[in-house]
Amino acid sequence: MKTFATWLLLSLIALAPACGHADDKRIVMIAGKPSHGPGEHEHRAGLLLFQKCLAGFPGVTVEVYSNGWPADNSVLKGAAAVVIYSDGGGAHPALQGDHLQQLDALIKQGVGFACIHYAVEPTIEKGQTEFLDWLGGCFEINRSVNPVWAANFTTLPKHPITRGVKPFQQRDEWYFNMLFRDGLTGVTPILAAVPPLSTMSRADGPHEGNPGVRAAVQRGDSQTVAWAVERPDGGHGFGFTGGHYHHNWGDDNQRKLVLNAILWVAKVEVPPDGVQSTVTAADLAQNLDPK
Repeated sequence: MKTFATWLLLSLIALAPACGHADDKRIVMIAGKPSHGPGEHEHRAGLLLFQKCLAGFPGVTVEVYSNGWPADNSVLKGAAAVVIYSDGGGAHPALQGDHLQQLDALIKQGVGFACIHYAVEPTIEKGQTEFLDWLGGCFEINRSVNPVWAANFTTLPKHPITRGVKPFQQRDEWYFNMLFRDGLTGVTPILAAVPPLSTMSRADGPHEGNPGVRAAVQRGDSQTVAWAVERPDGGHGFGFTGGHYHHNWGDDNQRKLVLNAILWVAKVEVPPDGVQSTVTAADLAQNLDPK
């Protein structure tokens, strides 16, 4: 019996590395509830794909919680970073109950924060002040817009998030005319492109258009659609406005940029050539919401 117990203990010890080390940096990802049509706003499938891509990356453990804020708040304790991919506005998971206060307590401890696609939009009344502090920028209604367009990212800044990422072009719902901190203090634009005039071929509306953004597009202003921020407390934040279409995560450059960013906000060293991952059509078809 003792021999069997000893064998079992040794087996569990041998398996322990596969389950993660106690000193791994924990990255907590929160997927919003199902939204939009098939293949759009696939929050859960997108984050589970990221989790798969980061599986086995040394020093990191990734946890995904689906359908909104985790029921057990204790899972946030000890996180190195929180990543949210969800609907925004009044439905944003971070704006419900006391979730902003929970995030504030974490971020004051240096925890990283990243928001993907619609999750970069708080409300003016609730969350905007915090998001400008934590992310460096956000979507503001009646200012920012959400057209679908093919953005051509011809140049990339030198930054850990862009390691191994090559210039690329992608058709997505890239938000622009975002609200940033005054003077872009601490903010580094990561992806920027010039929107075509066709992006303003819609009537004015809270997300659709306004005189200010129309003038900017007419001038041909370059628009930042993904950015990084280093907070005064040393914490990191990242905002990414793309991600409307799930199949775009099959693009090696777009996916690598976001995976790099997830490591960066958790203060994990990004490899010189970025995060290496392979995604197949079968991978993209997994975990889609029933719509």
